[in-house]
Parts: sequence; structure tokens; C-alpha cells
Amino acid sequence: MEEIVRTNDLVLISYIEALLDQAGVTHLVLDTHMSVLEGSLGIIPRRILVDSDQAGLARMRLREAGLAKELRET
Repeated sequence: MEEIVRTNDLVLISYIEALLDQAGVTHLVLDTHMSVLEGSLGIIPRRILVDSDQAGLARMRLREAGLAKELRET
């Protein structure tokens, strides 16, 4: 798995998940349950991971959607 995005923005995460679902990219959002520990303050960013063999496609789809600035460096 390869991390492609790290953010606290729940709306952005939802949008990215929809884009990845539409592209057929297998993905996983980590740290979603950390809000229990942090008191729902949104301090701990959530990470979006994709299968390594689909990372190129995932990055391309996010760039096409205008989200290039959100991508993590490889």
C-alpha cells in the first residue's frame, strides 16, 4: 500500500474516496477512529492509501480532478 493523501478535511476525503471508487482503485482510509482519542478535534490527519500497483492511476485521477496539491510525495 502507498500513501497518496494525508488530510484533516473530511469533505476532501469523501471526494477522493468517490473519485477512487469511480476509477476502480482499491483504497483504505487510516486513522478514522483516532477521533475517539483526540476528542473529535480533527488534529490527527487521516491517510488515504492505495495498492502500490494502482498508485499511478490514483495519482492521475486526483490530478485530473485538480487535487495535485493534496498528493503526498513518493
